[in-house]
Amino acid sequence: MDKQKGKQIPSLRALRRELQKKKNPKKAAILERFFKTGPGEYGEGDRFLGITVPESRKSARAYAGLPKKDITALLKSPFHEERLIALLILVERFESGSQKKKKGIFDFYLASTRYINNWDLVDLTAHKIVGEYLVGKHTRILQKLARSRILWEKRIAIIATFAFIKRNSFSEAFAVARTLLRDPENLIHKAIGWMLREVGKRSISSERSFLITHYDSLPRTTLRYAIERFPPKERRYWLTGRL
Repeated sequence: MDKQKGKQIPSLRALRRELQKKKNPKKAAILERFFKTGPGEYGEGDRFLGITVPESRKSARAYAGLPKKDITALLKSPFHEERLIALLILVERFESGSQKKKKGIFDFYLASTRYINNWDLVDLTAHKIVGEYLVGKHTRILQKLARSRILWEKRIAIIATFAFIKRNSFSEAFAVARTLLRDPENLIHKAIGWMLREVGKRSISSERSFLITHYDSLPRTTLRYAIERFPPKERRYWLTGRL
């Protein structure tokens, strides 16, 4: 924080100074392998400082007052953690904001998807901004995102439905899942399976019904994720196809 007349003023410069002090090159190297940053991999070229998610959350809370231009600069950063902090700040502001501010953050988020470019960035924020904003509104944008050629926009579409699932509304997740069932990306298969599993936590009959209806189209990864909480005997039945 920079000081001005005895007050602590959030600044991008101060935040980046703190992040440089916290960086951990050894952990950064591990994260770069974990998030597949090599040539041809889904996170190609992404760079890490080696800062944990809890530390990033603390920074987001401490610097939630950054001006939009600084948040934009963070979101365009080559460093993964800086982009995460920018997104977590948006979540903080969204949760405490007026409807007008929520709309502005929702629009800004969707206009910035090129920078929301790894699965954790999506998973920690999409349902808290995109999903929450769409509750009670038309959800056509989710189908548009699901039909995108961009991997992360498709993942945003399915993860955003978590906001509805938590309210025991499953039709949004099922609609996006149907659109994405034949998607070739394993990261999408995992996300669909995760959301189906979340449906099952609240209504196992609803999840089973979807799985039965779409069994022949389900990617194997999706099925494995979706039935993780099923009893062992039932899991075997699903995996062997003896329904």
